[in-house]
Amino acid sequence: MEKPGKKLKKLIVITGTTGVVYAGFRYLLPLVAPFFIGYLVALMLRPSARFLSYRLRLRIRGKTRHLPIGVVGGAEFLLLITLLGAGLYWGLVKLCQEGKMLALQLPIWVEQFDRWLTGSCREMEQTFGLREGRVADVVSEMLTNLIQAGKQSAMPVLMANSVTVIRWGVGIIVVFVVLFLAVVLSLQEMDDLRVRRDLSVFRREFSMIGKRIVHTGKAWFKTQGIILSLITMLCILGMAAIGNPYYIMAGIGIGVLDALPIFGTGTVLIPWSLICLFMGRWGRALALFALYLICYLIREYLETKLMSNQVGLSPLETLAAVYVGLQLFGFLGFILGPLGLLLIEDLVEAWT
Repeated sequence: MEKPGKKLKKLIVITGTTGVVYAGFRYLLPLVAPFFIGYLVALMLRPSARFLSYRLRLRIRGKTRHLPIGVVGGAEFLLLITLLGAGLYWGLVKLCQEGKMLALQLPIWVEQFDRWLTGSCREMEQTFGLREGRVADVVSEMLTNLIQAGKQSAMPVLMANSVTVIRWGVGIIVVFVVLFLAVVLSLQEMDDLRVRRDLSVFRREFSMIGKRIVHTGKAWFKTQGIILSLITMLCILGMAAIGNPYYIMAGIGIGVLDALPIFGTGTVLIPWSLICLFMGRWGRALALFALYLICYLIREYLETKLMSNQVGLSPLETLAAVYVGLQLFGFLGFILGPLGLLLIEDLVEAWT
């Protein structure tokens, strides 16, 4: 049986460690995130940059010099960003092309909705013995007022958000410049940084935290990649099964939304199924709702199962850590929650 003093000491260590980890994630991480990401990118680029640095040589004033590894790594980083931007541009072009096709189909859907709404109003007028056109006039007036109210409410929001978008754009440019410089300087000074880390009195903690971050990060990216690929394929097949002509665009869009905790597949599939239900398309409504349930259950199961198998937590611990992380840190809490729990366990074990 442990002595009361030992228990109290362990409780104090657990409480203090939890507070330190939380404060680090809440206040310190946003400040050092560009430098930390830059260092991780530098680690990934280092083997190829090192190889090219020794292979590529310049002759300056009769002397042969190697290209600095930072210059080579910076060029590789810019090349990767360019390729990624080209891929996004191609995807946006394809999305716009299918969007044009969707815009051509939109008037037909509006006409179908108008016929359905007019027919429903007439059935209601006949049921309650009302004058012909009375219910239709009331519904038309309500929709007109709703559109006008939406326009009036949207203008202030658009004006306010336009300034926010500009600030975000400037912020993204600044962060990208800092990230680029962090990659170049990290490659250039990586050996010195490692020497400083090995000579530090906190070298054990630095090593422990670094290993945990790398391991948990790999587990998170692998888990999200598997779930995103699986759900996107299911959505594409589901859209094709119900005869949607834009099944590829719709499936990819719903799959991407599913990766965002704020949105999820229910953002599209639930309203869509309700609209089909009101329009009397029972089969399509049931298929869309079933697709939502399948996607939801797959994500809930695989998130905890895959993460727990890779990071060393039980499914219940992973679920609790993810939930607490999402409540404390939002979207990033999915990875910060399990990572924080693992860091707390490791640090408490090292300090007690």
